[in-house]
Amino acid sequence: MAFDSGFEKSVAIFGSTGSIGTQSIEVARRHKIKIKALTARGDVDRLEEQIREFSPEVCALLDENKAKELKDRVADTFTKIVGGERSIEELAFEVKCDMFLNSIIGKAGLRPTLAAIESGKNIALANKETLVTAGSIVMQKARDKGVSVLPVDSEHCAIFQCLEGYPAKQVSRLILTASGGPFFGKKRDELVGITPEMALAHPTWNMGKKITIDSATLMNKGFEVIEACHLFDVPVDKIDVVVHRESIIHSMVEYIDNAVLAQMGVPDMRTCIQYALTYPDRYEGLQEKLDLAKVGKMTFAEADKETFVLLDLAYRSMRMGGLIPAVLNGANEEAVYLFLDHKISFTDIMDSVKAVVLGYKNIESPTLEEIEAADIEARAAVRRINGII
Repeated sequence: MAFDSGFEKSVAIFGSTGSIGTQSIEVARRHKIKIKALTARGDVDRLEEQIREFSPEVCALLDENKAKELKDRVADTFTKIVGGERSIEELAFEVKCDMFLNSIIGKAGLRPTLAAIESGKNIALANKETLVTAGSIVMQKARDKGVSVLPVDSEHCAIFQCLEGYPAKQVSRLILTASGGPFFGKKRDELVGITPEMALAHPTWNMGKKITIDSATLMNKGFEVIEACHLFDVPVDKIDVVVHRESIIHSMVEYIDNAVLAQMGVPDMRTCIQYALTYPDRYEGLQEKLDLAKVGKMTFAEADKETFVLLDLAYRSMRMGGLIPAVLNGANEEAVYLFLDHKISFTDIMDSVKAVVLGYKNIESPTLEEIEAADIEARAAVRRINGII
């Protein structure tokens, strides 16, 4: 069922034109959730459609020129249009809403998340970089402000559900499932010559380009390990990864009595988006129902950390702590975009990121400014390694 008439819930959707953002729009439409604000990098056509359908109070674009264009196109509406990176952070703080959903891609999502927490908003978090780069700072601020950080990733949403009602001391380990990406079972020499088009052919999930490449290298799973440490306050060595090609079990929790609880469903991001937006209530889903007979079987395999070295590097980065997870994220983001631009090879992504992370001088308890500086340095190092000015 949709939300009861007379009950209004509101959300600000940051990154509204991307994969998670557009699916969040679907959930809001189905359950009559009021959209108070939208942001995007610069997709003027889609933003105009969203503004005309949902009449948000304000819309911010990272690209200031695109903001001017959108302002002219929706001049007949009551939506205020603002532009620039600073405007997105300010909007995250100022907009009045029940939930701040952050699906911005990349490091640009960090400061808006902190601004939203500072203003007392609950967070539905789909921006991995927020916790990967500055998880300790973000989660401490959330505790100080008394706000909830609810996961939108399917794996973390699954763990969140499996943990409900049980004290942390009874948890033995968290088990993240991975699809294995399009190159499951391949060894290093078989990854030579992989093109962006090949890497973007994910076997089960429909996602944006950057996260799809991260899934192909297993970096995405490494980021999820780091996120899980911060979200659930669990040490990295109590988190395991298992390859589950069917993507029906979204993740599991093992308890001290060796019982394992799993959350299952068809692969559909709208399930976890909806749960974050409607928590603690459940409402009729947009996805199809799970038919186990149709699934037929479910398989599991050990993750190949030897071939897909970035997964192991994520564990090492979390153990090192300090600036290193931010360096891992920045280096990877730069390498992925260079690969998508056909400037480096698929294996160069892994080699470049590993070289930058293992060669970086760490700071144990960095400030936000030091984290942002490390991100910039890591990106520059990737370009230097690959001879790109």
